[in-house]
Amino acid sequence: MSEVKKTAPGGGRGGGWTRFVTARPRLTLLVALVLTALAVLAGGGVADRMASGGWEDPAAESTYATKALERQFPGSQPNVLLLVDAGAPGVDAPAVAAEARRLAERLDAEPGVDGVGSYWSTGSPALRSEDGRQAVIAARIAGEEKDAAAVLDRIAPAYRGTHGPVEVSLGGGLAVRHEMQTVIQEDLLRAEVIALPLTLVLLVMVFGSAVAALLPLGVGIVAILGTNAVLRGITEFTDVSVFAQNLTTALGLGLAIDYALFVVRRYREELAAGADTYAAVRTTLRTAGRTVLFSALTVAVSLAAMLVFPQYFLRSFAYAGIAVVLLAATAALTLLPAALVLLGDRVNALDLRRLLRRGRAAGKDTAGTGRDAAGTGRDAAAPGGRDDSAGAGWGRAAALVMRRAPVFAVVTTAGLVLLGLPFLGVKFGTADDRQLPVTASSRVVQDQLRDGFPGNPGGGLTVLAEGTATPAQYAGYRERIAALDGVARAEGPVTAGGGSAYFTVVPDGETVGAGAQRVVGELRAAEAPFTTTVTGPAAVLVDSKDAIGDRLPWAAGIIVLVTLLLVFLLTGSVVVPVQAVLLNALSLTAMFGAVVWVFQEGHLAGFLGFTSTGDIETTLPVLMFCVAFGLSMDYGVFLLSRIKEEYDATGDHEHSVRFGLRHTGGLITAAAVILAVVMVAIGTSRVTNTKMLGLGVALAVLMDAMVVRSLLVPSVMKLTGRLTWWAPAPLRRFHDRFGISETDAPADTGDGSGTDTGATADADADGRTYSAVR
Repeated sequence: MSEVKKTAPGGGRGGGWTRFVTARPRLTLLVALVLTALAVLAGGGVADRMASGGWEDPAAESTYATKALERQFPGSQPNVLLLVDAGAPGVDAPAVAAEARRLAERLDAEPGVDGVGSYWSTGSPALRSEDGRQAVIAARIAGEEKDAAAVLDRIAPAYRGTHGPVEVSLGGGLAVRHEMQTVIQEDLLRAEVIALPLTLVLLVMVFGSAVAALLPLGVGIVAILGTNAVLRGITEFTDVSVFAQNLTTALGLGLAIDYALFVVRRYREELAAGADTYAAVRTTLRTAGRTVLFSALTVAVSLAAMLVFPQYFLRSFAYAGIAVVLLAATAALTLLPAALVLLGDRVNALDLRRLLRRGRAAGKDTAGTGRDAAGTGRDAAAPGGRDDSAGAGWGRAAALVMRRAPVFAVVTTAGLVLLGLPFLGVKFGTADDRQLPVTASSRVVQDQLRDGFPGNPGGGLTVLAEGTATPAQYAGYRERIAALDGVARAEGPVTAGGGSAYFTVVPDGETVGAGAQRVVGELRAAEAPFTTTVTGPAAVLVDSKDAIGDRLPWAAGIIVLVTLLLVFLLTGSVVVPVQAVLLNALSLTAMFGAVVWVFQEGHLAGFLGFTSTGDIETTLPVLMFCVAFGLSMDYGVFLLSRIKEEYDATGDHEHSVRFGLRHTGGLITAAAVILAVVMVAIGTSRVTNTKMLGLGVALAVLMDAMVVRSLLVPSVMKLTGRLTWWAPAPLRRFHDRFGISETDAPADTGDGSGTDTGATADADADGRTYSAVR
């Protein structure tokens, strides 16, 4: 093993942060270890404090009506259902009826349980199965979701199972959400068990060195543990969805690996070019470090856009995403450089690829050259430290694409648009028990209620009437709403003191289908002698869609404007940012098309193990867009920064595009494959929404890295030519003053060409001569 080359910590250039990291690496790592240990303690039990809902708009009419009904009529909003199965004797048998009444009375006496009602006390046909063998006891557990779940945990064992002549099972919205939370936690643990070893194997294949492979994994673990601590703190002030933990794991590993790949690759290049350890780290932070920072900002902005939505399901992903992105970038720019200073060229130690290279001469081993398996390293023997062989395949591919740029641009764009066409038929719905596997106990109950009961108990609409009214006025209103198109029946009113009442409306067809949503609009438009508000699953869906539609332009505007600004600051061009936004959006078409084709239309449902409901949960496309767009920009920044660095050095546009692909194509592909593995591990979840998120984002990442970055970007940049780098003079001067690029020492002549007057000649892999900053 070669001797580690180091210079005095205070020597060389570098800002205060760079000097601190390189001068006190052990202190940096010690502080990080202590903070990580504290994060483990602070983040312990965070999943138990999370909630499994969050799809409702807190300011919506349906939310107001739900809360008002919960206060005034607890029995109108049952969230726990006891399905009583009497078997052959039927629910009207005397012994069955007596046992059922006893269970209902016992349930009504439980602390925290309100509004208990049953088929045996009301005689309602909606609470009795069509074959007469089953009936329902309905109740509401009041309080916040976490408190209600605790009550359910306490009472469930006493009611589930055999009671004399009947068998009792538990269902209802609270039971479904609670079981969903449990399943998600179990699935996340399994995903981590799958993803971590596979990620380590892939990293060893990418880096060759086992030492280098462990560095990104360490950064990812720090980011995940830190984010759990942040989320634990946020739960003290607001609701956080349990689904957000999946994003924490996926992005924590994925982005940490992306950033570590980029930093370690650049560090190994500098070592191979002859730099000592401290100089290599400083140069890496000044160049690749800037790109990592910009990449983190673009991803964070995409995720932060979800804060404009009122649903805490979406806001939770913003909390988790912003935290994990910033922590991953911070760890990559502090802990990783500190570790590299201590390791020196030992970062290339333990080359496990030798086991797979039988018969190859020892002299061909690349472990000590600083060249990584992604084809992105430098060879010290190459002129100027540039690698003339590694990644040559990417360079040749880029040259081929640019020679046939119009063909590749048109064909690739048409193919992506074609893949996205199924999304034109998207239908939006709401999450229900069918998110769970068919064997889940609460899902089994809900399936029986849906298939065997008239009107699906708990799935209808409720109209809250507030204001003084006579019995005749109530009766007249009930007749008007019962006559509405799409209404199967209307029941009520149920009255209480203070001038309030409610009506139950059962729509035809699916609980949240298009017909039920039309009924919501008709009920809200119906004339009444009192104030009315409507709630129920279909009303919640209508309000959720309205809230998302109202705020979607704001979220998209934030993402686009901030992305344009950040990419301009990175490149100094007004054309490149527009290209980046359009091509990134185009890279998501396959994901959205696949989501509809698979999860809405049900193709591959048996193979993937989920139940298609014929629609897509309303918030999922927004979430998937923000996550996938941010990750696509992550890869875009890596590529553009390297192209811009070379263009600043040479002024040769086509060469710079080839150079960028040659030096980042393998890196981006390796990072995308590793992130896709993590997302697919998340996609093994038994909960449909989590499965959709994991598999959909994995597809988007692979399409972006292997199609958009490899084919569309070079072909479009060829077509725009040197115009790619154009900016008006005022904006160019702005960029000269405030812009940040990966170039260590930019030298612009001021004419916008980026040519360095002090450059010297060199040659790239295809023999083309170019000038390079020395």
